[in-house]
Amino acid sequence: MTVDDTGSGAGADGRVNPPPSDALEREDPHAADSGEDPLTLRLETLILGAERRYTPFQAARSAGVSMELASRFWRAMGFADIGQAKALTEADVLALRRLAGLVEAGLLSEAMAVQVARSTGQTTARLAEWQIDSFLEGLTEPPEPGMTRTEVTYPLVELLLPELEEFLVYVWRRQLAAATGRVVQTGDDEEMVDRRLAVAFADLVGFTRLTRRMEEEELGELVEAFETTAADLVAARGGRLIKTLGDEVLYAADDAGTAAEIALRLIETMAHDETMPELRVGMAFGTVTTRMGDVFGTTVNLASRLTSIAPRDSVLVDSAFAEELIRSGEAPASEAEAAEAEAAAEKEGEEPPTYRFALQPMWQRPVRGLGVVEPWLLTRRDSEP
Repeated sequence: MTVDDTGSGAGADGRVNPPPSDALEREDPHAADSGEDPLTLRLETLILGAERRYTPFQAARSAGVSMELASRFWRAMGFADIGQAKALTEADVLALRRLAGLVEAGLLSEAMAVQVARSTGQTTARLAEWQIDSFLEGLTEPPEPGMTRTEVTYPLVELLLPELEEFLVYVWRRQLAAATGRVVQTGDDEEMVDRRLAVAFADLVGFTRLTRRMEEEELGELVEAFETTAADLVAARGGRLIKTLGDEVLYAADDAGTAAEIALRLIETMAHDETMPELRVGMAFGTVTTRMGDVFGTTVNLASRLTSIAPRDSVLVDSAFAEELIRSGEAPASEAEAAEAEAAAEKEGEEPPTYRFALQPMWQRPVRGLGVVEPWLLTRRDSEP
């Protein structure tokens, strides 16, 4: 498979063939002026699809926007100030023109356009860092003695770039469709921003002590395994992973039953893995403000506090969460009530009610910043694994 006339590409054995040394050493016309490594500039041109042509002022003028607004957009996207160096391309001009056009057409306010730039920049920055740190680092291991990682990187990026780009757009469209569907189904304009959700934090117990005992590579593998397990379980059960914080994950669900099932399965799955620490989960149900894919508000703070006081391998929920499970018929208010319901159903020759979860009230206690709360211990009542 040949990528271009430099001879780079994949050979018959599947390895990525580096371009000839003269291609790697070929001088970029901008390299001498900027003092940057020629290959770095060639990689940038490959990834961006265009060469550097504009200073920030020239790019703003070509896009028809003020320098002030252009700077706001670039900073929101996470790009560093570069003074008036000639480092921007046609793609930068087009991006400015598109954002400004949405504002001019009245589709977005200027503040909303900046927020779009910021949310996109933050999300893709993390993705790019992960791909370079984990993905490309492993794939660009020199296949033969004497070869450098640099010699392998360019043809590999050349091969992967179009595939990764299409996959990124595909996943984004899928996620956008799912998010739009959730919002439309609420049917309430106010709930589109301030919604009632179940919010949960799952936290590894004793993680700080582990950081002192484990090698960095082992610790990284443990965190990756935890995040992968949590992400898979949350997605499979219909929840939404909001963010990962190393030793902790934050997820949300539209209903308390879904969030409860995810929490218990997380603990059950982790308990069967001897390499993983114990887990604790805190959950709350109530109004949540969503911004840029994150969640905020008293409900989120309460879930975090409950996590900090939850026993090992246990789930604590707030009273609103418990009430929601009772209201939906997924947990009895008490075992005495469950026994009464079963006896009444048996007397009438009917099927007794089935409950997925059990709730046990705990001692009320003061929680910093939230007053006195009544935690409930959530457990599984049925025989599911």
